[in-house]
Amino acid sequence: MQLDGYVDRLRAQFAAVSDVASDEVRDIAERLVAPLESTVRLVLLEALATAADEITLDLAPGSVHLRLSGSDPEFVVAPAPTGSTAPDATPSGATVAPPPESEGGPVARINFRPPESLKTRIEDAAGRDGLSVNTWLTRVAQAALDQPSSSAPPGNRRVGWFG
Repeated sequence: MQLDGYVDRLRAQFAAVSDVASDEVRDIAERLVAPLESTVRLVLLEALATAADEITLDLAPGSVHLRLSGSDPEFVVAPAPTGSTAPDATPSGATVAPPPESEGGPVARINFRPPESLKTRIEDAAGRDGLSVNTWLTRVAQAALDQPSSSAPPGNRRVGWFG
């Protein structure tokens, strides 16, 4: 999905509004458009990510994710695992862990900022399992939290390969 057309339409609308203004206002408007382009792109990406999250709630256990290819967003649809009404998204030979038990509440959002090298490893592992990154991370976190706890306090214990 290319955002250029949307950004260009906004720039054209901004120019049309400034056409009825004085030369001074028109000059100011022209100087504001270039810095606003990155802000407009960011706001559009946030809107698309929010839309993907809302669609995911309706598709559960399938999901929709927004990924960036360069500066262009792409939607990735991950159908529900085998056994549901959606088609199978698992590559042949791969196994799918059962979905994590629900705590009975709405889906929550966490802003997770791993180092680039870890992000790449997570994406590779999710791809090998035929899962979206979100689904893979949810399952890994659930599995880590379901391990028997040690005698260390919860904030200090090391869980599997997380510690």
